[in-house]
Amino acid sequence: MSLSAKRESLARIHGRYQRAGRPHKQRILDEFCATCGYHRKSALRLLHRPLPTLAPRKRPGPKPIYDPAVLLPVLKVLWLESDQLCGKLLKAALPDWIEHYKRPHAPLPEEVKEKLLAISPAQIDRRLRPARVGVPKKGLAATQPGTLLRHQVPPRSGPPDTSQPGNVAVDTVAHCDDTPAGDYVNSLTFTELFSGWTENRAVWNKASHASLAQLRELEADVPFERTAFHSDNGSEFLNWPLHEYLTGRPLKGPWTRSRAYRKNDNAHCEQKNWTPVRQLVGYERFGHPELVAPLNTLYRTWGRYHNHFRPTCKLEKREKQGGKTVKTYEKKPQTPYQRLLASPEIPEPTKARLRAEHATLDPFALKKDIERQLKNFFTVLGNLNRESMKT
Repeated sequence: MSLSAKRESLARIHGRYQRAGRPHKQRILDEFCATCGYHRKSALRLLHRPLPTLAPRKRPGPKPIYDPAVLLPVLKVLWLESDQLCGKLLKAALPDWIEHYKRPHAPLPEEVKEKLLAISPAQIDRRLRPARVGVPKKGLAATQPGTLLRHQVPPRSGPPDTSQPGNVAVDTVAHCDDTPAGDYVNSLTFTELFSGWTENRAVWNKASHASLAQLRELEADVPFERTAFHSDNGSEFLNWPLHEYLTGRPLKGPWTRSRAYRKNDNAHCEQKNWTPVRQLVGYERFGHPELVAPLNTLYRTWGRYHNHFRPTCKLEKREKQGGKTVKTYEKKPQTPYQRLLASPEIPEPTKARLRAEHATLDPFALKKDIERQLKNFFTVLGNLNRESMKT
């Protein structure tokens, strides 16, 4: 018999036992011991003392300081609008986001604002646990080796330099659904390793001239001077137009490539293929060249949103301790914008331009603009797919 059933049986016979005479008490006691399996001495102790109250036990530990009815709705909005950051990164992003929260929403009371700024990353994860979403399927790797220039571009030896701005890594994401056959849109990911500044651009079919055009545009827009260039062995990077551009310019920088079967050689850029690309536009096939322009517009908006308002956690050092590798990350995550402002290598005019741009941006407005552009993009994709099926 379960403990709850024993308590119910005790509650039923307790009053009857207290009112009964001696002969009747003996029969009630026998019945209670036979039903619940108690020893007679234990049953007598339960029947002679007052009936325990069935009030719920108080929760052990200190009283909660975060009222779920007040804090959780605000925290959930900030988490969703920041593209579901983990607790540690959301904690670092909260000061910037709370500053802009009052514009599209009702102003936050000071008490709620103070509690949001004081909440720990672990508490954020606990509060948001019911809202976590599943992980979608993985995409395909569609890198085709560019063999003509493999001997002209040396492979990287050792870890990259992430202590100064300017070291750029690039990679490609294929929007081919479940087959790489035919023509489709590809996304180029450009990542600066010191700050984590990330830009994405769409090209049609990995054309060399399109990749070069996007690289030229990005070099003119990004707030740092490129000092090194690292790519994988795909033909969209190992081609003669890009080789002439990188080696023929007055200010040359080292150009390295990943080693064969060593995907981790480009890890800083590979990890950026998830949030800016897969989490944003998914895994569908983009098999129409008309999608390149709206996708690039979306990527430009997303770049401002990510680089100014989404903190990242940077690895500071890696040590071997016995048979284990111990990694030490920076204590406070920062946005790429904050890292560039803190770098002495970035000139003051560039920092002033960055501050002026940051003052005009609102993360909630950028997020709303991204959602609008995503809706329009997939509407265009659906219309193009239906037209192609008719023909």
